[in-house]
Amino acid sequence: MTNLLSSLSHHGYLLLGLVCFAEAVGLPLPAALAILTAGAVAAYGDLHLYLVFGIGTLAMVSGDVILYFMGRISGWALLGLLCRLSANPETCILRSAEYFYRRGKQTLLFAKFIPGINTMSPPLAGSMKMRLGDFLIYDALGAIFYVGAYSLAGYLFSDALRAITRGLHSAGFAAEVIFAIGLAAYALYRIWVYRKYRLLDVIPRIPAEELARRLASDAVKNMLIADVRSHGYYDADSERIAGSIRIEPNNLIEEVKHLPKGQEIYLYCT
Repeated sequence: MTNLLSSLSHHGYLLLGLVCFAEAVGLPLPAALAILTAGAVAAYGDLHLYLVFGIGTLAMVSGDVILYFMGRISGWALLGLLCRLSANPETCILRSAEYFYRRGKQTLLFAKFIPGINTMSPPLAGSMKMRLGDFLIYDALGAIFYVGAYSLAGYLFSDALRAITRGLHSAGFAAEVIFAIGLAAYALYRIWVYRKYRLLDVIPRIPAEELARRLASDAVKNMLIADVRSHGYYDADSERIAGSIRIEPNNLIEEVKHLPKGQEIYLYCT
């Protein structure tokens, strides 16, 4: 925090804009911390609060617009690329898509406050063919709420933030040790989560050719094929395997109650 305060005091608006833009396009940089610190710096007169607010908002919307058009052009490809950074890519898509399917455009109003959803929302909006005008309105409002909340908090509680940074600076080595322990614990946690979801690889799989062969045989009488795609099903040009049923992955508990007994069930997802 001390270094960030010093950097913002010297490089100010440029650093703030770069960090906000970087987070908006998916890079792991702390825009919230930069905005909060910029608000605190503004309280001491080194920056202007209205410029902090304006630059932060413009930078985030600019990054979001880029992802929106990339999602509109590439569709699933970009979403998959972004989610490969998570422990479970399908869960990443499912969680993000769930917000859109249930809340629609309103998702953009609060998406920036939710890690993971903040990066996924613009390309999701693009891939789902949301109108550009609607996207700009809702995304800009979401950016205004996000930047406004953190910059105002930094401005109002600047004295408390400065006291914290002085305490950390005086603690010196102890603060560095605590940070290193926290970072190591987080890394171990991510490894554990990754190994946990790697167990999904043992789920039996069948090649599409083999499934087609079984569909053409008498075995089809005891088969049920279910479309459980979490994203892509709602695209205008999407198609489904003939004879398959649709199971909504966001409502599995209720959906499975209606599945017939004594049949082999084949699932295909995104």
